[in-house]
Amino acid sequence: MQADLILKNANLPDGRTGIDIACKDGKIIEIGPQLPILAAEEIDCDGMLVSPPFVDSHFHMDATLSLGLPRMNESGTLLEGIALWGELKPLLTIEAVIKRALRYCDLAVSNGLLAIRSHVDVCDDRLLAVDALLEVKKQVAPYIDLQLVAFPQDGYLRSPTAKQNVIRALDKGVDVVGGIPHFERTMADGAQSITELCEMAAKRGLRVDIHCDETDDPLSRHIEMLAYETQRLGLQGRVAGSHLTSMHSMDNYYVSKLIALMTEAEVSAIANPLINITLQGRHDTYPKRRGMTRVPELRKAGLTVAFGHDCVMDPWYSMGSGDMLEVASMGLHVAQMTSRDDIRACFDAVTTEPAKIMGLEGYGIEVGNNADFVVLQARDTIEAIRLRANRLYVIRRGNIIAETPLQQTRLHLSERPETVRGDNYAPRSSDQQE
Repeated sequence: MQADLILKNANLPDGRTGIDIACKDGKIIEIGPQLPILAAEEIDCDGMLVSPPFVDSHFHMDATLSLGLPRMNESGTLLEGIALWGELKPLLTIEAVIKRALRYCDLAVSNGLLAIRSHVDVCDDRLLAVDALLEVKKQVAPYIDLQLVAFPQDGYLRSPTAKQNVIRALDKGVDVVGGIPHFERTMADGAQSITELCEMAAKRGLRVDIHCDETDDPLSRHIEMLAYETQRLGLQGRVAGSHLTSMHSMDNYYVSKLIALMTEAEVSAIANPLINITLQGRHDTYPKRRGMTRVPELRKAGLTVAFGHDCVMDPWYSMGSGDMLEVASMGLHVAQMTSRDDIRACFDAVTTEPAKIMGLEGYGIEVGNNADFVVLQARDTIEAIRLRANRLYVIRRGNIIAETPLQQTRLHLSERPETVRGDNYAPRSSDQQE
């Protein structure tokens, strides 16, 4: 058998080692140890980790890399960020949005991030950001799966033209229905917005991703309504609640009821560790709340839980690098997910779990799936997060689209000069203590 590409001697996220992966016509055709297959191109992974690509199921690409325009967020709060974005929107041009988004997509590819769900603001009647990101989606299609969410940033009911703009955006080809119920004027309006948006998605056969309860207020309980409408309309498995930070502040009794409702409705959760712990707790003195939702409890209930990057250098967050391993690392620290299984779960939260939420077809290292991989300078998923592992190769449909040299440092120590590689601080996977 002749292949286009074979990856030799790879370690896989499920713990298998010494594995070869053969690819042909952009698909995985065989997986196993020491495959007797010739290929036009061969990569010797030398025991390095080969993972499916990173996936970010919550991002705002229309705002990315706009830091400082037209001013900085001095308070660091969510509300000032929203107000600042409102000041910037009239100044946007399609060309500028496209240029910044494409720059970010290049950064994403270099980090092995090949699937992104981006919310796009529809509360500008020009739908300028929608048109810009639809063009970006077309341009990056050969190397990034870009999924767009019609997001009424200023409130579906609160903003006078948001209702019609959501419909216009979906008619243009936006993929997912979004909302922001906690930003409506009243709790009742928030609940009504969820009902109308879910009905719209059910009618069109679309997925739903709602910015839900992104607040420190424990009485913000729109996720309850989202779970109800998901169940009523038969949307199970197609709905995600993003942020859910109010759950951090709710009493345990109510949360025990709420998680059961979410489980029954099969509502997924998307936490955004970098942003949640930066924006939340701003009104606290001490102790300060972390703000991130209850990831371990949601996972224990069997829910699909992903981590998103959310923002990179925009009105809400002045940091960020498009590195989903940084997101995973922050998530495990904030949630205190430090057992070996929990750390592995944090890797899944930026790969397989968000892929489920986005409904990506052909994702994962299995025969018949797309030949999409990241070769990491690490031996296993725990080491990958710990070291923020270098991306040696990024592969899309069997073609290398990004490559980074092996990271190593030459130590000039008088007594014992040696070369230290970026992956040799720890024992091999087989030597790890469980």
